[in-house]
Amino acid sequence: MATKKISPIKMRHQRIRKKVAGTPQRPRLAVHFSGQHIYAQVIDDEAGRTLASVHTTEKDFTDAKATKANVATAVKVGKLVAERAKSKNVGAVVFDRGGFIYHGKVKALADAAREGGLQF
Repeated sequence: MATKKISPIKMRHQRIRKKVAGTPQRPRLAVHFSGQHIYAQVIDDEAGRTLASVHTTEKDFTDAKATKANVATAVKVGKLVAERAKSKNVGAVVFDRGGFIYHGKVKALADAAREGGLQF
C-alpha cells in the first residue's frame, strides 16, 4: 500500500493550527497563496464563521490587469482585509501564516494589515 506524501507547507500548517485558533475576541487572520492568487480571511473558529475575507479573484482586483501573487498585491490585500475587519468591529487578530514562511508576500500582507489597524 502506497503512502501519500504531504507537502512541507501542509505539514507546517497542521503544526501551526494545533496552537492557533480564532475566538470571538481575537479571530484568526488566515492567509493562503496559490501560484496566481492571494486569499485572506478573518475567521471565528468557535462559531465557524468567516467575518471578513479578501481575495484577488474579486472584481476589485480582476479589473487590474497586473494582478499577480506578488508583494505589491499582498499589500493591497492586507490593507483591504484590515479595513473590512475594522468595519465588523474586529481590532485584534491571531495571525495564521498558513504554513508559509514569514517572508516576502506573507510579511508584506501582515505589515499592511497592521498599518490598516489590526493588532497581532
